[in-house]
Parts: sequence; structure tokens; C-alpha cells
Amino acid sequence: MTNYENLAGRTAVVTGAASGIGAATARVLASNGARVALLARRLDRITELAEKINADGGQAIAVAADVTSDSSIAAAVSAVHAAFGRVDLLVNNAGVMLPRPVTEGNFAEWQRMVDTNFLGLLRVTQAFNDDLTADGPADLVNISSVGAHMTFPEYDVYVATKAAVTHLSNNLRATYGPLGVRVTNIEPGMVATELVDHVREEGKAFLDEYVASMQPMSADELADIVAYTTSRPPNVNLRQIMALPTSQY
Repeated sequence: MTNYENLAGRTAVVTGAASGIGAATARVLASNGARVALLARRLDRITELAEKINADGGQAIAVAADVTSDSSIAAAVSAVHAAFGRVDLLVNNAGVMLPRPVTEGNFAEWQRMVDTNFLGLLRVTQAFNDDLTADGPADLVNISSVGAHMTFPEYDVYVATKAAVTHLSNNLRATYGPLGVRVTNIEPGMVATELVDHVREEGKAFLDEYVASMQPMSADELADIVAYTTSRPPNVNLRQIMALPTSQY
């Protein structure tokens, strides 16, 4: 694993840290000296991960949090501050993917994706706004998707939420940049994570065929990109990164 010494002493929050990209990002940030708060709904999973990070010499806490709930995020902010103080690195990774044709009109699924993928990101960013904009440089990393620019059958609403994240990131950069906060929007292609576990059986045919046509990136490989990005000198902002498996196009 690459050593990113500029991460030492920083305090990071990673949402969706129970598995996949979030868990991998938490591990790589902690292994490079950052204090990491793991936020997710599955407390058992993030508690196990925090214990592993601490046993390996890092610093991590597990904080049960639901990004769709104001009260849950407010409580999470208090817990993070009590343990680590000011946060200067926020990774908005929590997300859900529920493919279904719009013609089937499943509003509950649409609402869940909008609430988690977009409004949840806004809620967490706002909750840590004062931390990010306090004295000293800070990083805001939003995990979007290559789907923000592409067409995938049955994934209409999911990719729309990711397009919203990408466009929001562009605007947040104009807001936060003058305040010393770097905003990075990362758009992964196919990554081998548990995100696909939310896909109903009827919708897996396209996804399985798509995955079989390439070698997906690992969550660790994507996490390394997050670590590289946030360890650059403070005056360098890698604003937009699209990361794809070599065989994805």
C-alpha cells in the first residue's frame, strides 16, 4: 500500500463505511495516520471494522448513522466531535442502487435513492460545514458514478441521482474553494462491492452480463484514489476523477 504522509493527523468522516468503497477508504485513511469516524446504519459491521483498525495501530470510532435522518446525523456529529474534534476530511460515500424501469413507477424506491444518494449527501455536508470551513485546509469528497454521464437500462433514477451529485460537486467547488475547502467528485465505473446486493433478481441479468464482460476494480483500488487525492498539497485540487476498469468503456 502506498504511504500518503500528508494524511497523518487529519480527522476524517466516511459515510457508508460498513462495506465496499466506504470500508476500504476508512482503512486506507487510518493506515496513513488519519483519525477516522465510520458512519453507517449497520453498527455491528462498523464496530468490527473500527476494532480491526485500532488493533492495527490506527484510530477509528464507529458511529451508527442514517444519512436520511436529521436527528441521526446531528447525533453523529456530536459523537465525532466528542471523540476527535474538528473534521477536516469528509467522504460522502453512502448510496443505494435500486434498478427498475420507470414505467413500473415504484415511487418508494425512487424516494429511497434520492433521499440517500443526493439529499443524504447534502445533509451530511451541511452538518459538517462549520468544521470544513474552519481555519485550515479541508477536503470534501463526493462519490458519484460514471453513470452520471451514461445510459444504463432500468437504472434511470439511480444514474439521475449520481448526475445530481456530479453537478452539485461542481457548484460546491465554487462555494467552498475560496474558503480553503477542496471539493473532489469521483465517478467510479464498475467496482466489486455489496452495492449490487440491493438489486432485485429481475434486474440482475443486465448487471451480471455487464460485470462478466470486464474485470471490475476492487474497493481497495478506488479507496487508494481517495487517499491520493486528499493527500496532495493544499493548493492542488483534483476536482473530477473518472476511474474505470481498463476494459470498461
